[in-house]
Amino acid sequence: MSVTRENDPAALRAAMVVSLRNQGLLHDEDVARALSVVPRHLFAPGETDLKRVYDTHTTLEAVHFADGRQSSVVSASHIQAIQLEMAGIEPGMRVLEIGSGGYNAALIAELVGPTGSVTSVDIDEGVVDRARACLNEAGYSQVNVVLADAEHGVPAHAPYDRILVTVGAFDIPPAWFEQLTDNGLLVVPLRFSGITRLITFGRTGDILTASNYRLAAFVPMQGDGAATEQLIQLTDDIGLVVDPQHKADFNLAALREALHRPPVDLWAGTPFDMPDELALFQLTTGGPGMVMLRAAQKAVDEGLVDPAVRHGMPVLVQGGSFAYRIKRKSDNQPGGYEAGVRAHGSDAEKVGQQMLQLIRAWGTDHFYRGAASITYYPAEADTAGLTGWRSEKPHGTLAVSWS
Repeated sequence: MSVTRENDPAALRAAMVVSLRNQGLLHDEDVARALSVVPRHLFAPGETDLKRVYDTHTTLEAVHFADGRQSSVVSASHIQAIQLEMAGIEPGMRVLEIGSGGYNAALIAELVGPTGSVTSVDIDEGVVDRARACLNEAGYSQVNVVLADAEHGVPAHAPYDRILVTVGAFDIPPAWFEQLTDNGLLVVPLRFSGITRLITFGRTGDILTASNYRLAAFVPMQGDGAATEQLIQLTDDIGLVVDPQHKADFNLAALREALHRPPVDLWAGTPFDMPDELALFQLTTGGPGMVMLRAAQKAVDEGLVDPAVRHGMPVLVQGGSFAYRIKRKSDNQPGGYEAGVRAHGSDAEKVGQQMLQLIRAWGTDHFYRGAASITYYPAEADTAGLTGWRSEKPHGTLAVSWS
């Protein structure tokens, strides 16, 4: 077969880097160089379509459980570029990667160079064997691939200047904190309140302080660190997603009845933009009645909820009423859309107005990226003076505040 731009890996890698730059998703020259030289297709041996392999927003399925669930994937290259830039990896660093696909470890190996070291750990033997084989074939046999439960880190190669977690984590285990150097960074997709944020944490004494965060989605962690959120069904196709420790009681009978009441739509007069930032604000300022609402396509088709709820939406629940964010086209707002609220139930107007106030407060005071201050307090840290929103987790406390 003749080599063309459509099947030449080097040309496709170069095009991938150009595309990431054009989308504003790649800025660092070292990360760009790594992406341009590591043969991504060698880490997806089951894929025959090279254009798909090098597409910036395509996640490549790698390993599955017996029931069909994904246990490991090769993340889309735009997510890997973002995480690597958030980590700020430099030559000579010691890096621990939690979750082994192989490709990301190869990118890290390019960044740390011959004087650095990369350790990649996974609990799944099939994932580890596959990652090791792919790394060897691609020329990165220097990467240490370890079969272990990442909840406990890899003490044999610690301490680490950077720890990159490439699976969704519900908590930050003590081992990760202990195996991080004093000036090290932990980049972790942390799950809380039904959402995931990719967060860069640095050590500040005995706590972890976030320097930046991004919206992200990752395959959930296995092993001792696995956690299951509560799904409270309103119908077969609509449910509330809450953390395991969530204490709010819900009047399910009244909420189910509210679904069939005509909704009340209210409009904020503010732009609809950065919904991920707004969601974080709502979930961390709206009190215990603010949770995540999710629905299947059938519920949307039946007109019970707005289409956006399919992907998860913060919802304010009070008694037998609830309200969530919607949008409509508007020539008077930046971006062409206005934010609003749809409320259901006997107190729809009241709960809708409360949600509207939150949207307006965010739009007035926090309408920019990175407005939240995120801190993690290990179990032994002093939280006596802590105010504002918090999530109590098995190993510590996550706190989010808005200045």
